[in-house]
Amino acid sequence: MADVGFEVFTRDRWAALAQPHGSALSEAEVRRLVATGEPISIQEVVDIYLPLAELLSLIAETRRNAQRRIGSFLGEDRDRVPFIVGIAGGVAVGKSTTARLLQALLANGDEDRTVELLTTDGFLFPNATLESRGIMARKGFPESYDQRQLIDALSAISAGQEEVATPVYSHLSYDIVPDEFQIVRRPDILIVEGLNVLQVSTSGTSPAPVVVSDFFNVSIYVDASETDIARWFKERLLALRSVLDQPGSYFHRLASLSDEEVSALAEQVWDQVNLVNLRENIAPTRGRAQLIVEKGSDHLVDRILLRGL
Repeated sequence: MADVGFEVFTRDRWAALAQPHGSALSEAEVRRLVATGEPISIQEVVDIYLPLAELLSLIAETRRNAQRRIGSFLGEDRDRVPFIVGIAGGVAVGKSTTARLLQALLANGDEDRTVELLTTDGFLFPNATLESRGIMARKGFPESYDQRQLIDALSAISAGQEEVATPVYSHLSYDIVPDEFQIVRRPDILIVEGLNVLQVSTSGTSPAPVVVSDFFNVSIYVDASETDIARWFKERLLALRSVLDQPGSYFHRLASLSDEEVSALAEQVWDQVNLVNLRENIAPTRGRAQLIVEKGSDHLVDRILLRGL
């Protein structure tokens, strides 16, 4: 794939950008933040995610200074307008881990800075709604999200509203949690992570007047080959069976299946659902990102691509 307009950083060139003080995250913290099955070490954090966090911090501070000057000119208080980072990518590619690591590194970089993470899972329609619309099998596709609610939440956060309540999703129950909310309180930096956050249209016809990515100051796409992501998805499902065995798990029945049965199911779900969504809706948005994180078959980052920063 030609990456016209992007500056390409090899792993070694990117790692050389890391500041000498190192990660500020312990091995235990990294293990807590990394998703099941991802072999990300302190060294990977220092080489890849620390320079990425430092770049985002620099852009955020530059924007904040500009906002203060513009606010002064207009006679407005723009000190707490949040800097918003969008992170997209396919299922199991590692975008959630990327988001959590960046949140931790950005927060550690400045004790006065507040950094919040908002995942678009919370804006999925409840399972009952998906069932009634006959699209339960397309959960994760653009039409399964309450786009209006997500845009309203981002609009309120961008406007500096004191508190914005957003829905909470449980991966254990595989559904929205009734009467539970994440309260976003005027963060300095907000990270928004989800499959389809860089889409310009959810109807398949024409672009919407306002889309989620309109609120992003920087957008990141986490990428890898289809073959590798499919393997990671299967490995993750196998590794998660101990969690699936917990009471209340939507996928409780999978815990009793053999490795061969889980692998076969993972391949079916990948081929019929995740790969279709990746090809039709997610991968086509890759070129809209300003920063692309490319992973190799070992789940470690091979290249960083930058555009328009």
